[in-house]
Amino acid sequence: MGEYRLVLIESDAAWRKNIKAMMAKMGYWVIGEAEDGLTGLKLIRARQPDLAIIEAFLPGMDGHEVARIAYEDKLAPVILIASSTQQNLIEKAKIARVFAFLLKPELEYNLVPAIELALTNYQEIVRLENQVKELKETLETRKFVERAKGILMETLGISEAEAFKRIQRQSMNRRISMRAVAEAIILAHNL
Repeated sequence: MGEYRLVLIESDAAWRKNIKAMMAKMGYWVIGEAEDGLTGLKLIRARQPDLAIIEAFLPGMDGHEVARIAYEDKLAPVILIASSTQQNLIEKAKIARVFAFLLKPELEYNLVPAIELALTNYQEIVRLENQVKELKETLETRKFVERAKGILMETLGISEAEAFKRIQRQSMNRRISMRAVAEAIILAHNL
């Protein structure tokens, strides 16, 4: 366990106090508390916690809605808590993409493992999303370079290897990316 920063959104002041004490005892740092959904969401955006623990039933904005927004905007992983599993809470939690759903009576025993797993899984998701983004950018760059090589081969009557070398050389000489050189070749060809 590290010194993770948590935001706690719970409408019951007594539960907030209990959870905060539990977290402090376990080495976690509660950096913000709210008793309603809208204030809680603003707090998550402002404080940028490592994790948010949110009650399912909140005044104003529902806990599921706060969790969904936190997931979609990549603000923090969410652990949802409730007194019972009524009204399709599990289904709503799945839709909101929460990382764990815990019942308050068993909270003391389940919260730490849930926090550790939620943080680990969230970090893995973020890592994989960044990797996908990088791969998409690499693929786009290759498409531009291939198209630029084709243009050079056609207009200058040179081999594919020579076209690639020219793009590479221009990239190094001008200290810009090969994609930028390729885009310039394509743009100049289309004029």
